[in-house]
Amino acid sequence: MSDKDRKQRFQHSPQKGRDSGRDQGRGPDKGPGRSGRDQGRRPPRRGRDGGGSGGDGPAILYGWHPVTLALANPNRTIRKLWLTENAARRLAEENIATRVTPELVRPDVIDRRLGPDAVHQGMLAEVEPLEGLDLDDLPQDGMVLVLDQITDPHNVGAILRSAAAFKVNAVITTARHSPEATGVLAKSASGALELVPIVAVPNLARALTQLNDQGFMTVGLDSEGAENISAVPLSAPLALVLGAEGQGLRRLTRETCNVVARLDMPGEIKSLNVSNAAVLALYIGASKLGLMN
Repeated sequence: MSDKDRKQRFQHSPQKGRDSGRDQGRGPDKGPGRSGRDQGRRPPRRGRDGGGSGGDGPAILYGWHPVTLALANPNRTIRKLWLTENAARRLAEENIATRVTPELVRPDVIDRRLGPDAVHQGMLAEVEPLEGLDLDDLPQDGMVLVLDQITDPHNVGAILRSAAAFKVNAVITTARHSPEATGVLAKSASGALELVPIVAVPNLARALTQLNDQGFMTVGLDSEGAENISAVPLSAPLALVLGAEGQGLRRLTRETCNVVARLDMPGEIKSLNVSNAAVLALYIGASKLGLMN
């Protein structure tokens, strides 16, 4: 069974959601979506990596970092664990508890489950989705990232990894037009699914309005922004809003942000892939908020 067969969507706090800088990055970001509930609340028993009581089944994780961080996360329920002999030996050598009795399999068994292109490193886990987070629960300091219909799982995974590196308090994404939380995304995130809470909302403009009401400074990134983000006096709590590659921020998203800024680059290429734009914006934000000390 391939990742495509295991459709796991982000399910957290609801509300709806186009990508980081109209384009501070370009590329094919198209994907199916799904709905949520209103008022920034997560559906019952839905997790931040898909699944839940609706019958979507477990989330699928593979590769060393996604699986070992899941094993180390006490909030993550492990349902099944497939290991090759080499992977089991490595876990034992590094004193990593499997928490469940693993099934020892040949590498080609995992290959058939995931597809030939998945770099699984001899590890595959079926896990219960993690609980999501509500907008009301967001800390009133630091940073959050808001993703406006970014659909490429590799991009979202890379953004989650950067979010974990910069201690982002949460990533807010749209319940529709967001990527499935498959092994592809988890692999790209390199374990960040275990570290960064997700809030999935059915209406992004409404979620941004709520963030504004909660005292967040909401800054949308768009190549047509009025000023360079480096010149904007940023304050905490800060929400950096990234739009879909090739489309940028949607109109309502732009209009709801406190500020729409751009990322200026000195070179001939003026646009960045959205995941690269995210890490640059996070560095600027963290530096201005004094989080790098």
